[in-house]
Amino acid sequence: MPQKKYTVAEDGPRIEKFLKHVFGLAGFKLDFTVAEGETPHPDFENPDLMIRFTGPDVDLLLENKTELLLALEHLTMEALGMAGEEHSRICFDANDRRILRIEELRMSALAAADRVKKSHAPFHFSPMNSRERRILHLALRGETDVRSESVGEGPIRQVVVVPFDLKVLPEPIRPPRPRPEDDGGMRRGDRRGPPGRGGPRGYGGGHGGGHGGPGRDRGPRR
Repeated sequence: MPQKKYTVAEDGPRIEKFLKHVFGLAGFKLDFTVAEGETPHPDFENPDLMIRFTGPDVDLLLENKTELLLALEHLTMEALGMAGEEHSRICFDANDRRILRIEELRMSALAAADRVKKSHAPFHFSPMNSRERRILHLALRGETDVRSESVGEGPIRQVVVVPFDLKVLPEPIRPPRPRPEDDGGMRRGDRRGPPGRGGPRGYGGGHGGGHGGPGRDRGPRR
């Protein structure tokens, strides 16, 4: 079945209606344009549509590793009823951060590959969404001494780079649980609720995991 082509004429008005509704509810001062997709990295991302944001509140979209930008992108895709395999057809960006992020991921993947070649130990990336995991996999697709796999499920799904002939994948690295004595945690006698949590924190790579990791991704790795 051919993949749906998203266009400014057909899908632009739906995207504009949804975003204006969200911005009105949230009070965001943002402008945006919906245009045909264009990217300097077509091997990594080649979307049908690009939605670019400007305005006084654009920095909010870029905080915490573009957490709000990615969340807004995901909500828009849900509103459009897009299937998971179609999520790469639409791309949100602000201040060219997406372009810079692709290059950052590409360089990180190559550096991880060099590290694994020298140490022969697995290297774990922090959990990330399927689109960013795909960029890491594509960056290493030509390697012959190492390979990349996705391990873990849900919010801890992450890319691990391993020696090419490794037969058993390591377990995913799980973020540490906060200790009661940590600042900001619940203290004895403190009836206030715990503070809100931010997005997942990154953690160091180069860790070997336990044995018997989850099954590998099939086809294009996500």
